[in-house]
Amino acid sequence: MPEEQVDKQVVHASHLNLFYGNNQALFNINLSFEKNHVTALIGPSGCGKSTFLRCLNRMNDLIEGVKIEGNIKIHNEDIYHPQTDIVQLRKNVGMVFQRPNPFPMTIYDNIAYGPRIHGLKDHKKLDEIVESSLQKAALWNEVKDRLHTPAKGLSGGQQQRLVIGRVLAVEPEIILMDEPTSALDPISTASVEELLQELKKSYTVIIVTHNMQQAARSSDFTAFFLNGEVVEYGKTSRLFTTPKEKRTEDYITGRFG
Repeated sequence: MPEEQVDKQVVHASHLNLFYGNNQALFNINLSFEKNHVTALIGPSGCGKSTFLRCLNRMNDLIEGVKIEGNIKIHNEDIYHPQTDIVQLRKNVGMVFQRPNPFPMTIYDNIAYGPRIHGLKDHKKLDEIVESSLQKAALWNEVKDRLHTPAKGLSGGQQQRLVIGRVLAVEPEIILMDEPTSALDPISTASVEELLQELKKSYTVIIVTHNMQQAARSSDFTAFFLNGEVVEYGKTSRLFTTPKEKRTEDYITGRFG
């Protein structure tokens, strides 16, 4: 938990350790995330921030030899409990990856894919979800006249917003973003950053970024990871101006990383 008192915590990781075989990648992570805020996870490459992010919707389950200790709770429900419905978990905790990954189908079908997988067949309802999701992803006005053209025909920035819309279509509560703008040009990056401010009104957003200016601009809270540990966590405005730890100061002033 950051040193500033946080109410309405949605996600809480406590005493979290993660191992790839005999190699420990995360060490005693204790972090909480507040509803309707953007939290940035920063740190040098290989510091554990993306590994931690993937713990929050159990994407690490897909990697052979991973062992996790400690727990992660969403609304006080342990997501690593043996009876957890992982499909439902990943519906509730959506993921946007580093490179835009639209499916090889139309713009419309990309957005409708999730609702259809979850059993929705009503065409009118699907139309409403597609429009609503694209509106929320700030893409509707750009694509409304070409919904039935291939998604691969969109620009990189549009593709990433499409993927965000695809995540929103299944009505998640939490959105994880793993360096979502690192493959985008500056204009597309600005569009996604602007979108973050809209998304946090309805969702809890946790974003991994290597771009400290992006973290400073876009997040409410920041956690600084180093060598698989959380060195410091607090309000972004405070952490970037008066960090408590020298290692944090050294990193954000460019002395390493």
